[in-house]
Amino acid sequence: MSELDPAAYSGVHTGPLRAGEWVSLTDAKGHRKSLLLEAGKTFHTTKGGLAHDDIIGQPEGVVVTTVGGLQYLVFRPLLNEYMVSMPREAAVIYPKDAAQILMRADIFPGARVLEAGVGSGALSLALLRAIGPTGQLHSYERRAEFAEVARANVEQFVGGPHPSWTLSLGDLAEVIEDEPIDRAILDMLAPWDCLEAVAGVLEPGGILCCYVATTTQMGRVMDTLRADGGFTEPTASEVMVRDWHAEGLAIRPGHATTAHTGFLVMTRRMAPGVIAPLRKRRPAPGAYGPDYVGPIPRNVRPEHLEANRTRASELG
Repeated sequence: MSELDPAAYSGVHTGPLRAGEWVSLTDAKGHRKSLLLEAGKTFHTTKGGLAHDDIIGQPEGVVVTTVGGLQYLVFRPLLNEYMVSMPREAAVIYPKDAAQILMRADIFPGARVLEAGVGSGALSLALLRAIGPTGQLHSYERRAEFAEVARANVEQFVGGPHPSWTLSLGDLAEVIEDEPIDRAILDMLAPWDCLEAVAGVLEPGGILCCYVATTTQMGRVMDTLRADGGFTEPTASEVMVRDWHAEGLAIRPGHATTAHTGFLVMTRRMAPGVIAPLRKRRPAPGAYGPDYVGPIPRNVRPEHLEANRTRASELG
């Protein structure tokens, strides 16, 4: 592929549908199937077969019919559709969270981005599209089987190796490259174990995003960031999406709702040697009680910690 070929970076193809491309077939009930177009092949359904040759050469947005009368709407798959339907070895970051990461982490064309925990490659695809042909994404994955699936998914969507993507196998804390980065996205069980390594390469003002599944992980990474002092006060959020049904006077929330999938913890890197200002507020009662075993933030003074634990004992 030419370096000037937009499809090499975006995975977006235009023009007539071609053999070797994936298409999305949607029936009247909204059920979607993915199909790799191959000349001479037939797609078999409970309502008869559908010749691939009836699709190849057609524009997107046509309606094709099986020999049994079942109609399908034909389009090339959108990125968000591909992310949730592609083969997976590990759980994927869903489009709703990927979109939030792109905006909250301010992923821009030309950005140098570190991604750790590549999973099945869903977020990698979103990041690659955002950084464009002048950016660089360096992804790290500990498990070889996950890395293989992620590489295959990315190459399948863009049609070959992505020119802006490097995928390395190994533990981030051990194999991280000594290269400056603008943004870091950590999708792993214990992101706090890699904060020191990431801090060493993240540019001042750079953004760190940690994607975690549980409140326990969220609390641990936020307190570790506070104790470190080299990052701004972290913020945490989650994204929920609810569909709506609108038909005549029947307007109501839809039955499909994508609720909790993960938490996004965001923070920015301080300048070298500069310590983030302390938050001037006492911890909530019991926040750092006797059962707490994580890092103690710098703004929790010894007398506050003692009072906090005394209060927790009285309440407990």
